[in-house]
Amino acid sequence: METSEFGAAVRRWRDRVAPETVGVRVGGRRRAAGLRREELAGLAGISADYLTRLEQGRATTPSAQVVESLARALRLSDPERDLLYRHAGHAAPGRDVVPTRITPSVQRLLDRLGTTPVVVYDATWTLLLANPSYDALMGETSTWRGIERNAVWRHLVGPGTRAVHTPAEQAEFEAGLVADLRLTAARYPADRSLRRLVGELRSLSPRFVELWDSGNADPGQDTSKHKVIDHPEVGRITLDCDTLIVATDDVRMMVYTAEPGTEDAERLALAVVLGTQNLGAARS
Repeated sequence: METSEFGAAVRRWRDRVAPETVGVRVGGRRRAAGLRREELAGLAGISADYLTRLEQGRATTPSAQVVESLARALRLSDPERDLLYRHAGHAAPGRDVVPTRITPSVQRLLDRLGTTPVVVYDATWTLLLANPSYDALMGETSTWRGIERNAVWRHLVGPGTRAVHTPAEQAEFEAGLVADLRLTAARYPADRSLRRLVGELRSLSPRFVELWDSGNADPGQDTSKHKVIDHPEVGRITLDCDTLIVATDDVRMMVYTAEPGTEDAERLALAVVLGTQNLGAARS
């Protein structure tokens, strides 16, 4: 790894990012025009101490996931992202690997939806980004690591989510997730991380084995569904959950909204306000 080049590049790009362009609230006087270390660390989902060691060349083996998270948080162009991968000793992901890139145009769309709960997944249903409004509605995601970030694991093995399903709805939802993952595996047969994920899910979940071995490859066509969210402070909220697929980048955006003027819209707004306040207090 080119430690001095990697650290210098991250510092240089951090200094040029205006906080307000990435949703960081600016209060009081600042000596730096760009992002502070702790701000970039929070956006990238890593610790400020680890970022410090990366910038100073004392940490020398950042994973490809960390590099991608930094590139996303820094809003790097494609050539800059490729350069950061090279500085870290990695080859930038090719077309035979599941994309984890959130392009600047998609990021701008997410920025415009700041008060709307939005979560972005890659084609394996591994979480790439959840905005603060999503965390306020569904619970904080920033502490999730490794397979915990995968929605198939969360629903078949892990704790699930705050979404409320009937047994029939849950079975249909699980079957759709696994069928979609099967299609992804067919599109990216050379992706070793994807093969590893399937192997882990097979070892952890008999339900996954049942669904995977069934051969079903139809994830269903309904990309807009009503979901009931059981929020711990405001109670149950019925929302529209639209899954938007960015075909050229093979990522999925799930957007949660309510009909304006309804009780559900009021509850959603309250959940977002309360949740973002609680998350802000916990992180300060």
